Amino acid sequence: MDDITTLNQLEELVVRLGMTIRYEPLKIEGSLYLGGFCRVKGQDFVIVNKKATTTERIHVLTDALKRCELGEIYILPSLRKLLDQENDP
Repeated sequence: MDDITTLNQLEELVVRLGMTIRYEPLKIEGSLYLGGFCRVKGQDFVIVNKKATTTERIHVLTDALKRCELGEIYILPSLRKLLDQENDP
């Protein structure tokens, strides 16, 4: 599976879990910040730097998904494998 397909499937999974994805320009003190998970007034968001590469976007989304209980929902095997790899130290 190519990175664009993986990214699209991760985005669908994040939305299916009730989170909102926002692609925003993120610059913190002269450095590029990739983004991450945040909660505002009870709503879950994944903020992703719109200048991030596809690989970096995948990393941000998988990191946000680590916060969710994924054991009881169906996830494509290729995504499950990716998430399991991301969870290994």
